[in-house]
Amino acid sequence: MLPHSNMPREDNQVPLLSDQDVAYESGEKVHILGINEPDEEGSSVVPPFSWKKLWLFTGPGFLMSIAFLDPGNLEGDLQAGAIAGYSLLWLLMWATAMGLLVQLLSARLGVTTGRHLAELCREEYPTWVSMVLWVMAELALIGADIQEVIGSAIAIKILSNGILPLWAGVVVTASDCFILLFLENYGVRKLEAFFAVLIATMAVSFAWMFGETKPTGTELLLGVLIPKLSSKTIKQAVGVVGCIIMPHNVFLHSSLVQSREIDYSKKGRVQEALNYYSIESTVALIISFIINLFVMSVFAKAFYGTEIASSIGLVNAGQYLQEKYGGGLFPILYIWSIGLLAAGQSSTITGTYAGQFIMGGFLNLRMKKWLRALITRSCAIIPTIVVALVFDTSEAALDVLNEWLNVLQSIQIPFALIPLLCLVSKEQIMGTFKIGPALKIVAWLVAALVIVINGYLLLDFFSSEVTGVIFTTVVCAFTGAYLAFIVYLVYWGFTLSARRQMLPAKLAQGME
Repeated sequence: MLPHSNMPREDNQVPLLSDQDVAYESGEKVHILGINEPDEEGSSVVPPFSWKKLWLFTGPGFLMSIAFLDPGNLEGDLQAGAIAGYSLLWLLMWATAMGLLVQLLSARLGVTTGRHLAELCREEYPTWVSMVLWVMAELALIGADIQEVIGSAIAIKILSNGILPLWAGVVVTASDCFILLFLENYGVRKLEAFFAVLIATMAVSFAWMFGETKPTGTELLLGVLIPKLSSKTIKQAVGVVGCIIMPHNVFLHSSLVQSREIDYSKKGRVQEALNYYSIESTVALIISFIINLFVMSVFAKAFYGTEIASSIGLVNAGQYLQEKYGGGLFPILYIWSIGLLAAGQSSTITGTYAGQFIMGGFLNLRMKKWLRALITRSCAIIPTIVVALVFDTSEAALDVLNEWLNVLQSIQIPFALIPLLCLVSKEQIMGTFKIGPALKIVAWLVAALVIVINGYLLLDFFSSEVTGVIFTTVVCAFTGAYLAFIVYLVYWGFTLSARRQMLPAKLAQGME
């Protein structure tokens, strides 16, 4: 049984495909060799492995991996390295593995249904629920975008020797949506090549820093292989895991995988696409893990055990490195800034990309891409410019803001994970490609672990920040509504099968 594309909703409104917003028009998709050739051995047989096909499928996974390398992740890496040394490298590896599992499920949903997560949420959940999910996804995206744009602006300020203030760097970074639109006109592969260059820039920059600082190889290896966690490093550990799964990235990957032509009438071709996407996504996240490892190791070597370890953040990290390691052939301050700029620019552009899919999918908007990109970019840039003007002269204030933004994104994680896991578990949605019992248990355990870890972050944050009777009452009321909505999402997902079985009977009764 192959998955379907347009199952009727409970309100009996069956959307027509021509009226639907789609991730990619047929003319925009990458043509895969042999897609229109007949399968000699039958439609269920997976064609043999081809390096040429793997190359054609390569791209979406690398765009997805950029969310694992954004300025928020880099700040989590440098703080974990400075405060915990090499001891959390094992956690970084396993957190990346958990992130890979979630992203593979997102890709599986997009490939097998031909729809992305935002579209399916709109179709499968009641209207009011899908609207709440949309608002939550937009808030998560805005929070992530503020961090990413501020990261780019910090890099621009350093590279311009302070000539360009933070707000000017924000304006420069805002122009990235025009880069996106320009590259989109030349096809998906050109856009993917641009991001590959940015990832390579990060890799070279942070590898150069790794070579300059010369971290201890033995301690690095032990940090990766031997789990170690102490009460003093629990906050950094939570930060490492919390930064890995970004809500907007779950929506994004289910959209990106639709950029290739897939023959949905042949089960073997669908499985082939899943195999290639699994390979390229795994390779992409291995590269992202290595880059994050470089950053964490550099700051572990440079600042672990020093008095300034707890005060290092994105704003002052480059200056501290410069003071410790000096100029050299190419000052380490500028090497760090180039890597940070590549991370910020790439993640803000993918954020704009994700915003288009989220808005189009939840609202079923059919509008020109330049207009949607402009709307998406404006939603994040306007508050970011305000932030840059207010917090430009205060590093401490920026750190506090960053904590609040991390909380904002942590709150949103269940609203991407729970719908994803519910949808990929259902045969009515996925056909024979639904996940099996073992993978389902592992996926829910990973989701539960991530939600609990982020819950700890929220509890720790609010316990120190919430004071006063009124504020405490508001937070408690919000928490109650928040938990109730999560329970509702889980309940709705687990009862989806029963409702779909009842729907044909209701339709038949209506016809009588």
